[in-house]
Amino acid sequence: MTIAESKDIAAPEPCERGVLEQFHRALGVLAGKWKGEILWQLVQRKHRFGELRQSIPGVTQHMLTTQLRDLEANGLVKRTVYPEVPPRVEYEITPSARAPQPVFDELFRWSQEHGLPTAAQPKGSSPDKKAQPK
Repeated sequence: MTIAESKDIAAPEPCERGVLEQFHRALGVLAGKWKGEILWQLVQRKHRFGELRQSIPGVTQHMLTTQLRDLEANGLVKRTVYPEVPPRVEYEITPSARAPQPVFDELFRWSQEHGLPTAAQPKGSSPDKKAQPK
């Protein structure tokens, strides 16, 4: 089913080019391999850099720094530096980043309900169902 076929979601008319461009910009701000995971962690609570790095397996220090800077530049993450030795830096989600939380909640619910096949799992099989002998 496409968005245009769905009765729940109204697709923009072709003449509403500005609306579509705004939507593409919004997706660009949220797109990226790590941004969703970073925001998912920060929606729970504030995190220090090291905590974020430990909670997101596979992210490099450089990539986490880059993604956090991008999220901060777009107003989705607030970075607070405390004047201590050594300096303490905390990251938290901003109110504008909290607005799409229902979308993340739905994605999480959808992933729990439908699951996705792993690389070792054949397409079409369910992770919850055991193979039935023939």
